[in-house]
Amino acid sequence: MAYLNKVFLIGNLTRDPELRVTPKGTAICQFGIAVNRQFKDESGATRDETTFVDIEAWGKQGELVSKYLSKGSLAMVEGRLKFDQWEDKTSGQKRTKLKVVLDNVQFLSTRGGAGGQSAPAGDPEAAGPGTSFPKAAKPPAGAPEGADEDVPF
Repeated sequence: MAYLNKVFLIGNLTRDPELRVTPKGTAICQFGIAVNRQFKDESGATRDETTFVDIEAWGKQGELVSKYLSKGSLAMVEGRLKFDQWEDKTSGQKRTKLKVVLDNVQFLSTRGGAGGQSAPAGDPEAAGPGTSFPKAAKPPAGAPEGADEDVPF
């Protein structure tokens, strides 16, 4: 049997990303996003429902999120669900939390406030404020020279 644990969310950051570093030097960025859904209730009135999701980004992805996104920024998050369990040190009660561990992020707005911009997380230069378009992707290894010139857009 095959299993799948994949999440795609588009929403606004609910707080500024918090960047920490492990003793071994790995970056961990934690932030939250709010995902909105509109629907019609039984009476036909349009209603809004907001879901708040905690996100955890590791390594370079976390550094980029911390650098280019802030509270209110619009982003698409791709990741996997992770269920954490621990014992509360003060009360001794078992605690649980479901969060998303980020695999990829698409910046849909930046700290500069310009909406609609996007850049792949692996290209920090394209994600800087005031950048209109991401840098062109390089053709795959082994592709004939000039192959990217045949693309009509």
